[in-house]
Amino acid sequence: MTARVNEGCISCGTCVDACPEVFRFNDDGLAEAYEAVAPECESAAKEARDGCPVSVIDIEE
Repeated sequence: MTARVNEGCISCGTCVDACPEVFRFNDDGLAEAYEAVAPECESAAKEARDGCPVSVIDIEE
């Protein structure tokens, strides 16, 4: 499973809080996915996607 944060991130931190194993802030203060989603993190990554207020997270299985 892979995750991607598309353009339009508002730096709210919802994804970083929900799944820091996959998401972090880059140098510009925007969220990015920096790791492939490990099986044990799948539910947290989906929670991050579902909680994103601007719907900019894509997850591919």
